[in-house]
Amino acid sequence: MHTLIFATNNRNKVAEIQSLVGANFTIIPLKEAGIEIDIPEPHDQLEANAHEKAVTIFNLTHQNCFSEDTGLEIVALDGAPGVKSARYAGENSNSQANIDLVLSKMTGIENRTAQFRTVICLIWENQTYYFEGVCKGQILSNMQGENGFGYDPIFVPDGATKSFANMTMDEKNTFSHRKKAVTQLFDFLGKL
Repeated sequence: MHTLIFATNNRNKVAEIQSLVGANFTIIPLKEAGIEIDIPEPHDQLEANAHEKAVTIFNLTHQNCFSEDTGLEIVALDGAPGVKSARYAGENSNSQANIDLVLSKMTGIENRTAQFRTVICLIWENQTYYFEGVCKGQILSNMQGENGFGYDPIFVPDGATKSFANMTMDEKNTFSHRKKAVTQLFDFLGKL
């Protein structure tokens, strides 16, 4: 059994990743690792923010750890909200405010192509590794569904007929950007 510190306190992300990794790994969020800091995400690239978080945790704990940064990238908005996805409507905004802002900016726009992109930064035995997962899809014109988190109610992945927020965890994992990145991560760890 391996333990990996995950540089987040987002319970939804922890549950989603733990559901993907099986019994060989235990994913420990920051709070359980005794880390009570808010790690800044000052960079304009997902890779740089993921690295910042992983290095911060590694420097505090000297334990194997990983972090991720995810962004919703909308073609018609020149890739926005992108790296600012969690704070798109302002520094203290919530998911509903972020969704409302996206929907208002997308009013009347026909090209609704978008993608979720996740970048994972792993620090394992003092070495740094990156893994990326992408899920392409479309932005809906209104919210659909109660499950999930973030922009899930307004995103339908290519090949699906319902939003992430209308899917079970298993259904979402069929398409999930985060699953693609996590699968690469644990395929890599499995070979070590």
